[in-house]
Amino acid sequence: MKMSVAALRIIRCRRLSTARPAVKKVLPCMDLTDSESSLSPPGKIAKVTGAIVIGGCICVSYEVASLNKAVTIDTQAILQEKQKSYIYLSTTSSTEQETITTGLTHRARRELHKAARRFLEVSSKILLHPLEGHGKDVDPHECALWVLLKRSRSCSQTERLQAVEDLAHNTHWQDYQYQTAAQALDQRAAVGLARMPGVDLRFFLPPPPLPQLEDGLSVEDGLRQLLASLPQSEVDECVQYFTSLALRESTQALNAQRGGLWCFGGNGLPYAQSLTTIPSEKVESFCLQALVQHSKVSSHCEHIVANGGLQLLQRVFQLRRDSPKIQRNIVRIVGNLAINDNSHTAIVQSGWLSVLAKMAQSPHIMQASYAARALANMDRDAVQEKYHDGVYVLHPQGRTSQPVKADVLFIHGLLGAAFKTWRQKDLDPITVPTAMQGRDNKDVDPNTDATAARGRDDYTECWPKSWLASDCPFLRVLSVEYDTHLSDWRAKCPAENQRKSLAYRSSELLKKLKAAGVGDRPVVWVAHSMGGLLVKKMLLDASRDPDLQPLLKNTKGILFYSVPHHGTFMAEYSVNVRYLLFPSIEVRELCRDSPALKELNESFVGVAKAQQFQILSFAETLPTTIGPMIKILVVPKHTADLGIGDLIQVDVDHLNICKPEVKDSFLYKRTLQFIQDALGAHTAQ
Repeated sequence: MKMSVAALRIIRCRRLSTARPAVKKVLPCMDLTDSESSLSPPGKIAKVTGAIVIGGCICVSYEVASLNKAVTIDTQAILQEKQKSYIYLSTTSSTEQETITTGLTHRARRELHKAARRFLEVSSKILLHPLEGHGKDVDPHECALWVLLKRSRSCSQTERLQAVEDLAHNTHWQDYQYQTAAQALDQRAAVGLARMPGVDLRFFLPPPPLPQLEDGLSVEDGLRQLLASLPQSEVDECVQYFTSLALRESTQALNAQRGGLWCFGGNGLPYAQSLTTIPSEKVESFCLQALVQHSKVSSHCEHIVANGGLQLLQRVFQLRRDSPKIQRNIVRIVGNLAINDNSHTAIVQSGWLSVLAKMAQSPHIMQASYAARALANMDRDAVQEKYHDGVYVLHPQGRTSQPVKADVLFIHGLLGAAFKTWRQKDLDPITVPTAMQGRDNKDVDPNTDATAARGRDDYTECWPKSWLASDCPFLRVLSVEYDTHLSDWRAKCPAENQRKSLAYRSSELLKKLKAAGVGDRPVVWVAHSMGGLLVKKMLLDASRDPDLQPLLKNTKGILFYSVPHHGTFMAEYSVNVRYLLFPSIEVRELCRDSPALKELNESFVGVAKAQQFQILSFAETLPTTIGPMIKILVVPKHTADLGIGDLIQVDVDHLNICKPEVKDSFLYKRTLQFIQDALGAHTAQ
């Protein structure tokens, strides 16, 4: 291969050195001539001003002295692995008027980069020889970056982890050094850096430019094509339902509905409910819901990646920057794909690392948690656990030097969620200042309705992440999410009606929690409402499964917030109006004095006594408003009483029993005390 170079007479290049006493050899200042070029007589190309050899890594500092004429150099000498160098030149616009006195043209700069690579090639024989003599010493502090980059590839896991931590904590790097690291980092180290709290985002390469869409092809067309290419094997009825639903919805149908076509029943109903929504965004939402289901199937992940799904999702993500919900669904898909180790390279190469690193630093709990799950599933150097869909780490969400000593799991109840259930108590609307009312909160997670309360500086969207993590930094705090509905009208998939029983949910969550490493260390469960029944069912099932005995033995305590151990009158009320509500399975299971609940309670109490679980129950005393002029005491004291452990009544309603008003409130202080007492010596600093 041949190349030619044109350059200024003198070009200064940054010197590379080391911040540690690892410098073994130093080159004296010398001149290098072009003995292989076509110039006659040979012309001086460059002057070596310093070099070091660290193991197998060569770092060279040099100055290009003179290139008055074109130079022709052979470049086939050295193996590709030994040809790597990182030289950064600021790009400038290339114009015909640009002269040699004002700077190099864009083409000349590119040619100079090639020439610099050749400079290392032709000088490699000299640099690899034993170096003797006393040359100009190199400042050891300037080469810290290169030393850390080399250590980040070490065979020792301990050294790799420490190198990544040092890279993240050093804040004195120059911009060109961040650019160097972004290209020099291997995938393992880059993922580790993305999980470091507050890491500088300049460590990550931006997503590569996306190719132009074919004429007449829209983003939603691409999503539908991707769905159509996925196999329908190894999927349950709900995956098939979501796929067919997304494929049936076309832009023409949406426009027809938007123009006045009301389709009650079937898949047209969601659109008829909101005619102001952009049709294409609705189609994308349906397609993404289907892709979420497909991404839970391991074999389908390979198809999604192979068919360009990651690049397509990147395009939708950039297009819908103003839609946090769509972005979360996309990152949810990426997190599911990341469970499969063979997808990691494709995820990094498609530019998702910089997107996830930025999203993980979002002040919004949902955005940050979705990104943290995806990154944790990619960080196989530091994380052995796998976090399946619906299992979120609230703390620690990144790499930390603080060892994790115990787990605390939060399980929400009926109509709850992994984040909004555990927010701080909302302000009374009467006490909200007028200026705060009607405030436009576009940056607020839509799953949280504590809009007014966000005007307070000390308000937290998730007290387990903010308060508990601060008081007990040695804990891993997890929150689990699953779908629940009061009525079958709200069911997202018809087949889900058969999958909502406590037995089914218990089986599914136990698999996910085992993959997340729950049971490997002491555990405390915190549950609200129906979530407490689910915890009891899971522990009862674990007592009958030899593979889950560690989970049972490591369970140290359970905290129940208004759990209807003996059923609830509200469920019975819903059944009485079945012709209006079509009560779902989970509601029917909550009926007062239900035989199934009675059997579950008696069996669990026996296991709890045998395992000596510490148990604390909170009971509400105020009625909950469930509609206009309707107030019900959802879980009275007698049904919240498990029969063992302590029972404490609190003057709050059913929704706020798990939402402390402030950090100094009795509700939070008693919760914190119970967790610390249950874990005992495991919580010692």
